[in-house]
Amino acid sequence: MMRTAGIDVGSSAVKIVVVEHADTGPRVAAQRVERLRHRNVVEVAREAWNAVLADAHLRADDIAYVATTGEGELIDFRTGHFYGMTAHAKGASFLVPGANAALDVGALHARAIVIDGDGKVQRYRMTSQCASGSGQFVENISRYLGVALEEVGPLSCEADAPEKCSSICAVLAETDVINMISRGIKTANILKGIHLSMAGRFLKLLEACDARGTVAVCGGLASDAGLVAAMNEEAKRTNAPFSFVAPSHAIHAGAIGAALWARFRVEKLARLGVETPVTTA
Repeated sequence: MMRTAGIDVGSSAVKIVVVEHADTGPRVAAQRVERLRHRNVVEVAREAWNAVLADAHLRADDIAYVATTGEGELIDFRTGHFYGMTAHAKGASFLVPGANAALDVGALHARAIVIDGDGKVQRYRMTSQCASGSGQFVENISRYLGVALEEVGPLSCEADAPEKCSSICAVLAETDVINMISRGIKTANILKGIHLSMAGRFLKLLEACDARGTVAVCGGLASDAGLVAAMNEEAKRTNAPFSFVAPSHAIHAGAIGAALWARFRVEKLARLGVETPVTTA
């Protein structure tokens, strides 16, 4: 059985998966997320790599190919590297079979990717440098509100009168939130308003690349149930031609996609009679 690994190095975390490629199809055998917290990226990746191998009861030489994506070119024990959008598209297609698009919402930006049935990129759009459509923005808002990050989604779902932000600028939106707090707006309604504002931005992003049908939500904010609910509400309200699904392992989409492309590269090299490079792991 062939095994490949994917390592997705983002701005706030390192995500690693080991994928087994059996006759019945690929499956995720082990996964790991390690937050960077201002630590050295290579050291964090090495620690997470050793931990995921231990979880899977494997040695480094059991892995045919270690593929990185994102900022993974920094990783010294990689076999090869894949472009982040390519990896996320492939991972989204694997996690949500039949998905027509992926919405990758990371710590610093979001991107909408239209994909074909094989998980290949057809078209894409990315948010600007403004952080108001990012995980970092939600983290900042949760800190202002004194709410744990994992509580944001459930609280948002309890809203009864959402208060939308008046600005898409992260700095001005944070000012809006401070004003809402001073006016006594309930935390749940502030969070739902934030989510609806973000949802509006993401819908425009998807419309800009002519997305249709099922959208797989990936990245760290895929676990935010309030955001996913807000996007589906906005899509219904505006008659947008898509619906949103946040799959299990959504945060690992890039790493999974890299591992799947790794198998493709191993097989291609074999057809060409070229030996797969040996990693230094």
